[in-house]
Amino acid sequence: MAATQVSTSRPPQPTLGSEEYSLYSSMSEEELIQMAIEQSLSDSTDSQLTAHQKQRQRSNAEPPRPSHRPPQPINRSLQVTAGAQTPNPDHGFGVLRKRYDGSYCRTAQAAEQNPIEEMIKKEDVEGLNNLMKSGKRLSEPNKDGWLPMHEAAYYGSLRCLKLLLQAYPPLIDQRTLQEETALYLATVKGHLDCVRFLLESGAEPDIVNKARETPLYKACERKNCDAVKMLVEHRADVNHRCNQGWTALHEAVARNDMEIIDILIKGGAKIEAKNCYGLTPLFLAAQGGQLEALRYIVKCGADINTQANDSATAIYEACKNGHDDIVEFLLSQGADANKQNKDGFLPIHVAAKKRDNDNIVSMLIPVTSRVRVKRSGISPLHIAAERNNDDILEELVNAGYDVNFTLSFDRARLYEDRRSTVLYFSVINNNIYATKLLLEAGANPNVDLINPLLISIRHGCLTTMKLLLEHGANINVYVATHPTSFPATVMFSMKYLSLLKYIMDQGCDAESCFTCEYGNNPHPPIEDRRRQEETPQDRKHPKIIQFCEMVSTPEMSRWAGPIIDVLLDYVGNVRLCSRLQEHLDSYADWEGIKKKAEPPRSLAHLCRIKVRSVLEQNRLKLLDTLPLPARLIRYLSHDYTS
Repeated sequence: MAATQVSTSRPPQPTLGSEEYSLYSSMSEEELIQMAIEQSLSDSTDSQLTAHQKQRQRSNAEPPRPSHRPPQPINRSLQVTAGAQTPNPDHGFGVLRKRYDGSYCRTAQAAEQNPIEEMIKKEDVEGLNNLMKSGKRLSEPNKDGWLPMHEAAYYGSLRCLKLLLQAYPPLIDQRTLQEETALYLATVKGHLDCVRFLLESGAEPDIVNKARETPLYKACERKNCDAVKMLVEHRADVNHRCNQGWTALHEAVARNDMEIIDILIKGGAKIEAKNCYGLTPLFLAAQGGQLEALRYIVKCGADINTQANDSATAIYEACKNGHDDIVEFLLSQGADANKQNKDGFLPIHVAAKKRDNDNIVSMLIPVTSRVRVKRSGISPLHIAAERNNDDILEELVNAGYDVNFTLSFDRARLYEDRRSTVLYFSVINNNIYATKLLLEAGANPNVDLINPLLISIRHGCLTTMKLLLEHGANINVYVATHPTSFPATVMFSMKYLSLLKYIMDQGCDAESCFTCEYGNNPHPPIEDRRRQEETPQDRKHPKIIQFCEMVSTPEMSRWAGPIIDVLLDYVGNVRLCSRLQEHLDSYADWEGIKKKAEPPRSLAHLCRIKVRSVLEQNRLKLLDTLPLPARLIRYLSHDYTS
């Protein structure tokens, strides 16, 4: 029963709260291991169980029959492992048996049922009576604390139960080692005649087992309406809580059993009772999509805006689980869609997270306060973009949500890249459709600390790059946290020569790559900054990296010649620093590149550089549409293919 739940190199941390209303949190390691063993050894599993049922599978299991025979020796050399096959007893490996408390053990051989148990199963009242007349005491418990009276209730042997109770009336409420009474066992097994007889004989209906579950609780859990009626008529406590705070009404609502719900409420069940997670029956109905139960509880006066311990509301939980009909009903009853959970999220935030929640988002848009959204520090647009929920993203954009809404500082710092815009989420997901949608709606591509254009270059997605550049992305963008003397777009595209040429064609500044503070003087050795610990001084005043230093790293040095070759096509007369000359001297094949850099450059080339500078960046993007001869356009674009 979950209550609540927006990279560059690492997966993003979740922006939605991830607290679960899980019963596992209160279990010890041994109990969790035992549960895993039980589930793996189970012959069949009910796939329709609710989350609460699955979590409480062990406590809900029917009690196995203990034997009155002396316990068989356990083979200590054999251990139970999850998923293990039950060994064949004929092969001497022992038999896997389930103890009454729900745990498993291996015994040397299958336990044989004792005569008393056989008599009770066959309802041999005469044989049982003869045993008692012969002086056999049937008031002694076995190793599991079971009396013959418990067995009679377990097997539904009413006549034997009457005989035993007549002989030993004080034992009517005697408990097993698991604190279960004969009434509890009869209720679990659904033996109504035994339940009625025990109640009429004065059995206490509110004695709890070790999990603090009463017979009424188990009757609701098993959806046994007749047993519930009997117990309520005999004044069973309808508001008793188990060790997790669940009442009988919680169980009935979780199973959407309207008849039992009606009996309990008319019997005095409190509709605002909360379990240990602060969940009321109404909250459970909304969470599980139980519309009939929800309608009935609301009709009885339940608080429509009930909140769990983490402040999540019923409508928040319904949105989270995609229950359209529940959301529609809650809104019709005046549910507040502007109550935040403890993490500051509204129902519309969690609705935007789930795919195919279009209808719910449509219902929430007109009733959600934009001011509350702003205070939350995150827009549902961020969540829809982060989850690639394009339909919801488009619906929110069409509804007028601000495409330039930025994450608050506290939310942005959850990410290493300090992203802030919705556009960044779409670009980093390589979602071209969402990127185009946001840009056409007016998204600014130059807001984030790391420009989305750099992310598209890193992805090598030319389509996204074109979209961003067409809508004003800065081709000469820098990264403040990693300062360089040349545009970061060059740094990100250096390994991909075709991309490097493309950004140069779009007007990127290539001249800054040939500006070096050392010039022809010797350069200091390259420091491998990856092996150095960053000091506070380095973080406060990071060193500005020059192009010659970047291209001299081990990863890039083998590409130095071709990179310099591309850049030279977009600069006039420049002088290579001593380090760049060393690179070009290191390979004979790069001799031509070195000659190409020697001044003076050809007049035709200098004219091309001049024309390109006059056109400026915005017009260079539209070079193909200018009223110029095709040959001149190819010349200005450095197109040498024709």
